[in-house]
Order: sequence, then structure tokens, then C-alpha cells
Amino acid sequence: MTNQQIFKIAMAQSAIDLCAEPADFEKSENVIVTSKESEGARRYLKLPFSCQLVSYGNNVVASVSPEFREITEKYINKFPVEHLFETPHLHALNDALQEKGQKICFMAEYFLPDVDILRERVVEGADPYELRLLAQRDFADLYLPEWSNALCEKRKELDVLGVGAYDGDRLVGLAGCSADCDTMWQIGIDVLPSYRRQGIASALTSHLAIEILNRGKVPFYCAAWCNVGSVRNAIKSGFRPAWVEMTAKPCETVDGMNQ
Repeated sequence: MTNQQIFKIAMAQSAIDLCAEPADFEKSENVIVTSKESEGARRYLKLPFSCQLVSYGNNVVASVSPEFREITEKYINKFPVEHLFETPHLHALNDALQEKGQKICFMAEYFLPDVDILRERVVEGADPYELRLLAQRDFADLYLPEWSNALCEKRKELDVLGVGAYDGDRLVGLAGCSADCDTMWQIGIDVLPSYRRQGIASALTSHLAIEILNRGKVPFYCAAWCNVGSVRNAIKSGFRPAWVEMTAKPCETVDGMNQ
């Protein structure tokens, strides 16, 4: 699979999620569409969106419920695309959304593998850890707080593949992937605190990414912009920034997360 093919698959999935067209992400002008239930959307998404902004760098594609169309359209056409996902401009959108019972909730950067540099990495130093490929049946006893990024207890059925790093019989690092849609599997990673900064995360992430590609799926990786460690791991593992998303949620949902 080439980098170009990987990007096309990602854009096609984003189009399904947003009820847009894949070509919309490559236009120079911004695009706004009406959000609705969409067969084939990523399985954890709650549709329809009230206001969802996505950019692959060329423009913004906004997927909105009808009552949020006017304020979203006004916002995305007021500022350059490179500033639409940052403060202070986002305060203007948040203020307008809040008048209709919504707030900006999630903001994240998504990464895709660069197949020209992706390779299986080894743990730095003496490499004393064994890497083991894990299947869904191996996850039953691993739904624990220390592995909450690699696995999701609320969606166990989507956790399909993983790679674990073992110090003897002790699991010290875990990369897992969820089958979020038919074509793309998302990678999450956890390493026990005392085992970090040895290259375990990048060894697990790169190994799992290759396993996913070998199965004909596209691996992708998500990180908050402020999660410097996670972004560094994505880059070190052979991933590169691909797209960004901003999601609005009801005020009570956002407020509940801040309790």
C-alpha cells in the first residue's frame, strides 16, 4: 500500500463520517455539509454531529446539524484555515455554540504511517524484552487502568489485535488496535511508567502498524496536540500528521467531563 493510497482511504473514511465527498478535502474553498447517520462511519462516533470540523490542510470540511449551519459557516469563512483550530479564534465559535447549548469538546491530531520510513523498531539498549503478537482472546484479563489507551473496555468487541512487550512473564508495554471501521484500525499505546524512555512505545507501535498493513487495513494514530510524548512516539514510529478534528458536544456533556 502506498502513501497516496493510504491518504485516499483516510479521506474516503472521513467523507463517510461527515456525509461529505472525498474530493471535498482537496478543495481550496471550505465546504459545509449536513450531518446525519452514516452507514460505515467510525463505530465510536455519535451521529449526527452538531458541529464537526475536519481539515487535511487544504481547507475545512464542516459537518453540522441544520441549527448550527449559519454560525459554523460564518466562522470557517472568517479566518484562514491554519488558524481555525486554535485560540483566540476558537473562542468566537465556542461562544456562538454555547448560546445553542453546545461547547467545543474534543480537538485532536491524527497520524497516518509513512510507508517510506515505517520499519520495525527495536527497544533501545540491550533489548531484553520479548515482543508478542496478541489476538482478541488474549485481552480478556487486560482491561485494567494501566492499559486503558491500548484497549477500550466499553468497546471490547473492536479490540482485534495487539503487540505486548514482556520483561520475563510481566507485560510492561502494550499497543492495541480497534477496528473502528472497515478500512482503518486505530492504534493506542501504554507503557508502564518505570519502563518508559527505552523505545518500547515506538517498537510496539511500529510493529503493530506493520501487522495492520499486512492485513490490508490502514493503521491510524490519534493524539491531543498537548500530549507531547504521544506525538513524539507517533513521529518516531514512522507516522506523520494527516488531519485534524474539532468536535462540539452538549454543554452538560462537557461540564460533566470537568467534574
